[in-house]
Amino acid sequence: MSMQAKKLLTPEEYLALERAAEFRSEYHNGEMLAMAGGTEAHTMLVDNLISQLHLRLRGGPCRAYSNNMRVKIGAAGSYLYPHVVIACGERQFLDDRRDTLLNPIVIMEVPSECAEAYDRGKKFGYYRSLESLQEYVVVSADRVQVESYRRQPEGAAHRLQ
Repeated sequence: MSMQAKKLLTPEEYLALERAAEFRSEYHNGEMLAMAGGTEAHTMLVDNLISQLHLRLRGGPCRAYSNNMRVKIGAAGSYLYPHVVIACGERQFLDDRRDTLLNPIVIMEVPSECAEAYDRGKKFGYYRSLESLQEYVVVSADRVQVESYRRQPEGAAHRLQ
């Protein structure tokens, strides 16, 4: 019995499918992965983070985006949907659709129980490869806990720690 090789998508094929889809999917090295929904507590926490950030950033050079803003991770060949993204100054997008951000400075995740290891591990590794990223924040939905990882200054290890 022979097994057929899984057809991998190009980034262009993924974007065309994703932009026409009803449901969001992330993209990793040719594979399109459907995203699961969240609980009420999870959704409310993300909504509250966004509303507070909008109030605090209003009138300044920074903008907060909800989990509908896709982020391209060039080094990893991935397109991800963080829960919250902040970009400052001139925001750079993949194209004129302005739905794929290239230069976030802060990414916040509110991991579900089943995604916590991924968000803290592999996904954090993808985010660290973004040169623009200055801070990665993990906010727990099931306990009072916020963790912040900041890029170290020049001379120290030049990556998020």
